[in-house]
Amino acid sequence: MTGLHFTAAPDAADALAQLRARHADVGPDAADIVVALGGDGFMLQTLHGFIGKNKPIYGMNLGSVGFLMNEYSADDLITRLKAAERAVVHPLRMEAHTDNGVTTALAFNEVSLLRETRQAAKLRILVDEKPRIAELICDGALVSTPAGSTAYNLSAHGPILPIDAELLALTPISAFRPRRWRGALLSHRARVRFEILEAQKRPVSAVADDFEVRDVRAVDVVEERGVTMTMLYDAGHNLDERILTEQFSD
Repeated sequence: MTGLHFTAAPDAADALAQLRARHADVGPDAADIVVALGGDGFMLQTLHGFIGKNKPIYGMNLGSVGFLMNEYSADDLITRLKAAERAVVHPLRMEAHTDNGVTTALAFNEVSLLRETRQAAKLRILVDEKPRIAELICDGALVSTPAGSTAYNLSAHGPILPIDAELLALTPISAFRPRRWRGALLSHRARVRFEILEAQKRPVSAVADDFEVRDVRAVDVVEERGVTMTMLYDAGHNLDERILTEQFSD
């Protein structure tokens, strides 16, 4: 028997009650599988909440986009779980440097830098300690995982990455100079450093998924291979297939 724990976004309370009426909730510690009800944002929250607990997470969409989720149905849950396919993901680790010290956070989708005021940001970008862009004038920039490549990264015209690609996407956000630079594909082992130029005049915030640090001076980003999370998907609708389909959608 598979032990389940259900967790839900506030607006998924009815679905949560319906599923708990059909299946015992053994709690987060005893569960073999965590079932998350909500949208992509709630899936990210659930991933963060279960780091280090070795619990695969099966999401059902009750949000808007639901790219990281399965279709919601209260029926045949155990059958779906038994046939589910696994997607293993690693987060990025962000180290955000400010005048007050260093703040560390993890991101399963992306680490993004964003201007805080009407003035464009100026960023210096280093990869593996080697300067690659001396001065990027932009609204911001981001580093995306394969799992997050169809989210903010895609909206910023970054590339879609297969889930098993050992790559990261480095993508500018509304680049002004150099205007033609569209970003880069990096090895998942790459170490990316953003240095904020004219930080007092052009303040920048750094965001790891939904965790924000304002007025950063520099930001280091690297894949955290020491953290592994598993998401479950209905057979034939795994994350590989979703990412491939997204590349052929209009």
